[in-house]
Amino acid sequence: MARPCGAALQRHAAVAVLRTAAAAGDLSKGKALHARLITAAHFDVVLHNNLISFYAKCGRVGLARKVFDAMPFRNAVSGNLLMSAYASLGRHKDSLALLRVVDFDLNEYVLSAAVSATANVRSYDMGRQCHGYAVKAGLAEQRYVFNAVLYMYCQCAHMEDAAKVFENVSGFDAFAFNSMINGFLDRGLLDGSFGIVRKMTEEVEKWDYVSYVAVLGHCASMKDFVLGIQVHAQALKKRLELNVYVGSALVDMYGKCDHAHEANHAFEVLPEKNVVSWTAVMTAYNQNELYEDALQLFLDMEMEGVQPNEFTYAVVLNSCAGLAALRTGNTLGACTMKSGHWDHLLVSNGLLNMYSKSGSIEDAHRVFISMPFRDVVSWNLIITGYAHHGLAKEAMEAFHSMLSAAVVPSYVTFVGVLSACAQLGLVDEAFYYLNTMMKEVGITPGKEHYTCMVGLLCRVGRLDEAERYIKIMVLVIE
Repeated sequence: MARPCGAALQRHAAVAVLRTAAAAGDLSKGKALHARLITAAHFDVVLHNNLISFYAKCGRVGLARKVFDAMPFRNAVSGNLLMSAYASLGRHKDSLALLRVVDFDLNEYVLSAAVSATANVRSYDMGRQCHGYAVKAGLAEQRYVFNAVLYMYCQCAHMEDAAKVFENVSGFDAFAFNSMINGFLDRGLLDGSFGIVRKMTEEVEKWDYVSYVAVLGHCASMKDFVLGIQVHAQALKKRLELNVYVGSALVDMYGKCDHAHEANHAFEVLPEKNVVSWTAVMTAYNQNELYEDALQLFLDMEMEGVQPNEFTYAVVLNSCAGLAALRTGNTLGACTMKSGHWDHLLVSNGLLNMYSKSGSIEDAHRVFISMPFRDVVSWNLIITGYAHHGLAKEAMEAFHSMLSAAVVPSYVTFVGVLSACAQLGLVDEAFYYLNTMMKEVGITPGKEHYTCMVGLLCRVGRLDEAERYIKIMVLVIE
């Protein structure tokens, strides 16, 4: 057996030193070796790649890039190391820009890194180009590439493309199913997630914690309590109910399935609780109208030293709205200003809701006009708030301002508008909104709208028509 020559021994020694220095984060030792290697006669691609890896692990991706640019010859490992370094720092655009200077064939690892980068910057066109290259190179069914392509299409909201890729490849792993389920759920396509969940339960034996979170998210969206408890039972067998992400997903699922006490139990068994799990159990109580319990949990969370985020504040403010607890809501409003969460849309909407339902429509108006951005929920809250307080003219003015702002009205918007019409006796306008405008925006009238019409018609003495709408309302409820 031939003994390695001196140059090979030196290279092995240098690689060993670089790996040791990288593991210890010893930048000075690695840089000193780099300086010595520059004068070496056998400074090959292996040493260059290990230098890239060393600098990347020490968080000096700029130096890693200098090594890459100075290389007389690069291979796929060189590109993959540098792309991974950029990705670890969230510099996905720099990772993609690297593709323009590659002078080597892309392997499955480099391709998967490139496609993942396109997913993170939501670059559908570049993602498709990478996918096309993978197909031509015969790499499209490599697991890393396939999973990255699937994730990219889901992240870029092209679920039809994701479904085509998913259907044409066999031998899925949990990652592929996770991507598909989350992709459908993020876009509210529950029928799509239903089919993937069913296929996953039949074909995939090894689930990771992300799989449980994804499937429990589907159960929460579908309010599928039966499947939810079955998934919980499987998580118990693997002790994954103690995972903070799975535990939070269980809390969310039980809350949305109207089982607040089971949600609290799933929360209590968590050995470590973060702001997500605290907010999830508060949300469960809030959704089940246990507002006082939600507020008590908020106090408990503060006692534990966990800092609330914008979602937490939104939940507790809506709990205050449910209790018409103006004083507590005012205190929380002050807390959001001190913590810098005031400008978050969710928090502003929570304050708007709280003030409106706590009898302070003036404060609700103040919050509304101070909002840097308003969504349809914001407009609905101010319109229904005005209507609830008997300020029908202000409600109608807000509605016309909403239309001028090019915000599409929703089901709730027309409840407030028809309520205002009923207060003002605007029969013709109400019929226009009910029969014409709601149809134009694709909203089917419900019992709340017909209730407003009954009140309006009774107010103006058109009792026969009011009786007809009562009969329609009965059919809607059934």
